Amino acid sequence: MKKYLLRAVAMLALAIAMPAMGEEAHVGPVTEYVNANVKPWLSDPAIVAAIKAQNAANAALDQAGVDALDQKWRAEVEADGHPMIDAVIANPVSAFLKAKQEASGGAITEIFVTDAKGLNVGQSDITSDFWQGDEDKFTKSFGAGAGALFVDVAEKDESTQMLQSQASMTIVDEAGKPIGAVTIGVNLDQL
Repeated sequence: MKKYLLRAVAMLALAIAMPAMGEEAHVGPVTEYVNANVKPWLSDPAIVAAIKAQNAANAALDQAGVDALDQKWRAEVEADGHPMIDAVIANPVSAFLKAKQEASGGAITEIFVTDAKGLNVGQSDITSDFWQGDEDKFTKSFGAGAGALFVDVAEKDESTQMLQSQASMTIVDEAGKPIGAVTIGVNLDQL
């Protein structure tokens, strides 16, 4: 009886673990792709300088200020005019990220860089919000320190029907100090 009970428990544990293992099958290929194709340009002086400048400009910004900026951004996403969004989309970091996305041949679906508070510094496409600081993509990368890489779950994008995952990585300055993060949407069908 004990033998059968142990076997049943083992089979139940395996059945529970199998979906989790299947969900994580993309993590290795996404990690390899990001390390080979994204990590090399994260130390680009233009990205590092832009993050450092925004960190300095926002050093005194409290949570109420962060929330106000995020609310303004969200309102502009729905509005006809969007000067705040336009200023970010038109900056040199955003142009750099757009070029990297285009050069990926469809493997990268989006890229955005954030500062130490999780506020957008540059992006290849418009994001729905300005503040990423309360999301796993930021807390599990920047929040985990230098060298951190977080690969999120695989999801099918409703509009494009692509299977994709977001990978987020801490960006460091020349001294190795975390200053911001990058999030990359990776098209899993391209890996």
